[in-house]
Amino acid sequence: MVGEPMAERVALITGSLAEPRIARIAEAIADEALHPVVINIGVKVAALMTAEIVERRLKLPEGIDRVVMPGRFRGDLDRLAAHFGIPFARGPEEAADIPDYFGKGKGQADLSRQEVLLFAEIVDATRLSVEGLVARARQLTAEGADVIDLGALPDEPFPQLEEAIAALKAEGFPVSVDSFDTRELARATRAGADFLLSLNETTLDIAKEGPAVPVLVPAKQGDLPSLLRAIETCEARGQAFLADPILDPIHFGFTSSLVRYAELRRLKPDIPILMGIGNVTELTDADTTGINAILMGVISELHLNAVLAVQVSPHCRTAVREFDRARREFYAAREARSLPQGFGGGLMALRDRKPFTTTPQEVARLAGEVTDRAYRIEVTQDGIHVYNRDGHHVAAEPFALFPHLKVEADGAHAFYLGVETARAEIAFQLGKRYAQDEPLRWGVAGSTGGQVDEAHKLTFKEAGSTLSDKKQAAQKGAQSD
Repeated sequence: MVGEPMAERVALITGSLAEPRIARIAEAIADEALHPVVINIGVKVAALMTAEIVERRLKLPEGIDRVVMPGRFRGDLDRLAAHFGIPFARGPEEAADIPDYFGKGKGQADLSRQEVLLFAEIVDATRLSVEGLVARARQLTAEGADVIDLGALPDEPFPQLEEAIAALKAEGFPVSVDSFDTRELARATRAGADFLLSLNETTLDIAKEGPAVPVLVPAKQGDLPSLLRAIETCEARGQAFLADPILDPIHFGFTSSLVRYAELRRLKPDIPILMGIGNVTELTDADTTGINAILMGVISELHLNAVLAVQVSPHCRTAVREFDRARREFYAAREARSLPQGFGGGLMALRDRKPFTTTPQEVARLAGEVTDRAYRIEVTQDGIHVYNRDGHHVAAEPFALFPHLKVEADGAHAFYLGVETARAEIAFQLGKRYAQDEPLRWGVAGSTGGQVDEAHKLTFKEAGSTLSDKKQAAQKGAQSD
């Protein structure tokens, strides 16, 4: 109809090996706003082309609005845009991600916002020097902590407490002090601490000795009425506070403690509430990414306001950064009135939602068309595929593949293939996405370079030293096609 906007015509550049798959994807994402046009540029692997080859070979149909090159294309996009007179962009590295690239999925979530104050406890603060405490605080803050909690150990003196608080405050870190010794808590608030963990109805007068905000707890385990009395005392005084009903370990009151958090929120819908997670993360033999996701679900639904994370046990060493990620993903999901799916996957450490980017049949077709000796490695639901012009082999583990690769006399090549097939085996066993020459993605549990968010961006990397000679040779071959 007259006046209706025209669909954007986007050229998807590909080679002959990937063309059938790209064509199927283009058909699936086409709609009234997007008209993808697949162009086979006349080489087998378009990612290996140079800008010169594109300038020489590419013939654009009339009416193309922009061009999307393969994600691994290394040519100069600005040069191509100037030559053809339309925008050129680099697309995703995996064809399976093309729908998300064009906004046909959820797209990239905004994780800049959150509403949960994150305390990170240094549990052995009494044993560290002031310099050591500042160094640890810097690390925890880099991982997402908002407040540095100095944990005092029972029956162990803390002579450097005042000096530590002053040093941390000088660095700009909000400070809390966690102690069972009321004398240490009194010293802490007089020294300028921002929070005191933990006071109950019998020790609450310590809060009068300085500016620190008390974190209120029950007078004894599970005693919600005593916590309510402490809250009401603070309310009557006009004293700021946080309330913590205490999360108990599994099999020692865990479910009942969750009910207490819900009941406290029902009775006091507007007060600030803190949840300490260490009794569950530290005392459960399970990966903390999943535990923290579930606890963050409780926090998000109840609109709790703060969390205290500890990293004592080695299996909890990424708890702070996990919770920082969780509070951002769950906030974005709740604001979108959505399930916590598709918001960056920072807590997906062992699994991926889309582990396989191709099918065994597609790999077999590609393997049948390869004409060079360079090995390609891919993972599908039936195993690890290794193929070149001399053969196509599939197995569940590298040792079954090695006898077929004929690299016994080439130590560097054997080493490279060993590393890559080992990565591929891990991906196959766990159900993770594998891309040759790329590290596996572990979410926040094991950053593979840079910030975790960078791992999800469509950035461009140089070839590694293992592959540089091979890829230069492949480029020369592509230029001669």
